[in-house]
Amino acid sequence: MEAVKNIKFDKLIKIILIALLGSVLLTISAKIKIPFYPVPMTMQTFAVLFIGMTCGHKLGVTIVTVYLLEGLIGIPVFANSPEKGLGIVYFTGPTMGYLIGFLLAVFFAGIFKYEKILTTFLKLIFSVSFIYILGLLWLGILIGWEKPLFQIGAQPFLLAELFKILILVFLSPVLSKFNYLKKII
Repeated sequence: MEAVKNIKFDKLIKIILIALLGSVLLTISAKIKIPFYPVPMTMQTFAVLFIGMTCGHKLGVTIVTVYLLEGLIGIPVFANSPEKGLGIVYFTGPTMGYLIGFLLAVFFAGIFKYEKILTTFLKLIFSVSFIYILGLLWLGILIGWEKPLFQIGAQPFLLAELFKILILVFLSPVLSKFNYLKKII
């Protein structure tokens, strides 16, 4: 019985450490802005998909949840915090839909198997689309449906998104070797 308790405790410690490291990765990816046309790019969506691909859907959702909770309680983990506010004030702003979309994106990126280049590309497009769908839905609720939502909330980011997805597609043979992370939860 003692051995079973130790195994569960060891597993819990691994999950906590990986979740914290993953949230640090997401925070770093949010804070680094890379000059790109037409708007600067962060590597957040790259990190979300990367986490899903390497950690699987269960651990990936855990990591993103920890990241979102850190932001909700006021830790400046989000892309434009603390400049644009902290905690619930920032979270309920224009980016809330995108942030919630991270949960669905990491879930789908985590359940897929990545074997062929074309199917990997399509699966990653599918996964990241939830970030933009929820982001645009929230933006419409927040600023109004009469605004050109796609031009404001998606179009400026699509070229950078394609670039990040292509990097992940070509890294996918290497990333698929991280299967041990998927088995932790």
